[in-house]
Amino acid sequence: MAAKVNTKIELQFGELAVNDEQLIAQAKKAYGGKDIKNLDIYVKPEEGKAYYVVNNDVTGSFDL
Repeated sequence: MAAKVNTKIELQFGELAVNDEQLIAQAKKAYGGKDIKNLDIYVKPEEGKAYYVVNNDVTGSFDL
C-alpha cells in the first residue's frame, strides 16, 4: 500500500491567490446543504468565479 502524499494546491492569478481548502469551504458555504457525497469545483479565474456541482446534481457558483 502506498504512503499518503501531503499535497497543497494554490491557484494564483494576478493579485488572486486561493488554495484548495479555501475553494472547498467556499463551495460548501455557497451550497448550504448537508449531504455532500461528491463535490466538483471548476475555477475560472478570468471570470473571478468558481462553479461547483454537488452530488452530480446541484450546481452553483461563488466569487473568488
